[in-house]
Order: sequence, then C-alpha cells, then structure tokens
Amino acid sequence: MLRASRVAESPAPRPADHKFAVIRRATRVWAVAAIHGDADRLCVIHDGIASRLLPGDRLVYLGNYLGRGGSIIATLDELLRFRREVIARPDMFASDVVYLRGSQEEMWQKLLQLHFAVNPLEILDWMMGQGAEATLLAYGGDPLRARAAMRDGAMAIGRWTAAVRQAMAAHPGHRELMSVLRRAAHTDDASLLFVHAGLDPRRPLTEQGDTLWWGHGAWPRLKGPYADYRCVVRGYGGGAAAPDPGPHALTLDAGCGAGGPLVAACLTPDGAVVERLEA
Repeated sequence: MLRASRVAESPAPRPADHKFAVIRRATRVWAVAAIHGDADRLCVIHDGIASRLLPGDRLVYLGNYLGRGGSIIATLDELLRFRREVIARPDMFASDVVYLRGSQEEMWQKLLQLHFAVNPLEILDWMMGQGAEATLLAYGGDPLRARAAMRDGAMAIGRWTAAVRQAMAAHPGHRELMSVLRRAAHTDDASLLFVHAGLDPRRPLTEQGDTLWWGHGAWPRLKGPYADYRCVVRGYGGGAAAPDPGPHALTLDAGCGAGGPLVAACLTPDGAVVERLEA
C-alpha cells in the first residue's frame, strides 16, 4: 500500500533556492498564525514573545498579514518594528526572523500585475471577495475606480497598478517586506517544516506550487510524517475548524481577523509545543 505521507526526494530543498527559508541553529522556533490585519492582537502576541524569547529562539510568521482586518498598515508596521527589536538582541541575525507568503500576499502580488491578465475584472472581483478589498482600502485605493480601470484596458490598468504600488511605497518598509516573503521554511536539521495553509503529502516540497496557499483540501491526507520532518506547522486553516489529521501536523489558525484570537506557538525540534499564546 502506498504511503502518501512519504516522498522520494530529500526533505529539504537546495539551500540556494531562495523560495524557501532555512531556519538555522534553532533551539526553539516561535510560529505566528495568520494575522489578517489585526494589529492590536499582534502587539499583544509580540509582548508575550518578547518576554519569553530565549537565546537560540527563532521566529517565523506563517502568512496572511494582509486582508480582511481593519488595521493592515499598522500590522505591517508592527511586524517591521518587532523584527528590529528581535534582531538587535545578542547573537541574533536578520535571517532568524522569517516571513512566509500567505494567500492574501499572493493575491496582492497578482493584483499588482492585473495589467497582464486576460480577464482582469473577473480576477479583481474574485480577489475583492476573498479579502483583498481591505488591503486595497488600507492603501487608499478605491474599488470602484479599480473596476473602472479594469474595463478601460491594459494602459488604464497599468496606470492604476502603478498608483497602488506608489501608495504602498509611501509606507517605509512595506514594499521591501513583501519582496522577502518565502514559500515555506524549515529548520536546518529538517525536523520542522512551516507552511502557510496546505501541503500535498504526495509531492515533494519543491513541487507544491499553489498548494502552499490554497491546498486546504490536501491537508487531511497528512496522517503520517512528511519526508523526514517530525512536524509540519501551518498558520491558516481556511476558516475550517477541523482537527489536524495526526500528530505530525499542527494548525495554529484560530480565526484571527474573523473574530477569533491570534495564536503563536513555540516548538522544540521534536515538534513539541512548549509555549502557546493567544490574544
């Protein structure tokens, strides 16, 4: 019988592959679930992590900083502020704080490329319904003007996307943060794997593609170890409150941005949760 939890390739992508982050020399890893523009809850979580951070701890955010919530600008500002605080500590480096790309960030990137789309209005309307409208409004965009640009053709769309990019660039660090997002992250000993929303256990990590953002349906198949990882941790469960399929899978999402708390967990290399924070 085929074991869907095992794949043939090495558990870790090549270190040179910049799409994936390698968390090095970690004694413990703090993972923060999907935030969805709830800056107040994020500040509380950061206060809790700051008071508990130990030498050798690392920090990974599991995507969906944008979308749905009402304080998206403040959320990104807080992410940048806390990063400065963390890497200023002794023996901490910039690479010790990792940001994954979530489905909201993926949509935002595609929104800024709508001038290349065959059916831009249809795609825009879908994105707006999935939470991207909150991000557009946060940067001063007008959904009605956006739809008008979609109807006026590629040149009008290009001018509109350029204006949105300029609005984002007016907030220091925001554009740079979006440019360093990784598809997934793993510890250098291949014990822990961090993803945004989904993982197909039948495919190697380098071939997951959009499953990392939209593959909620594949998550229940993760009933055993994936490659040699002891635990796969995701930050967004797609709004479903279903239990994880087994001890080698962990979902941290508790509905932040939709009335639920924001969750952060501290894991040891064997996959044990030694600290859990909710705000």
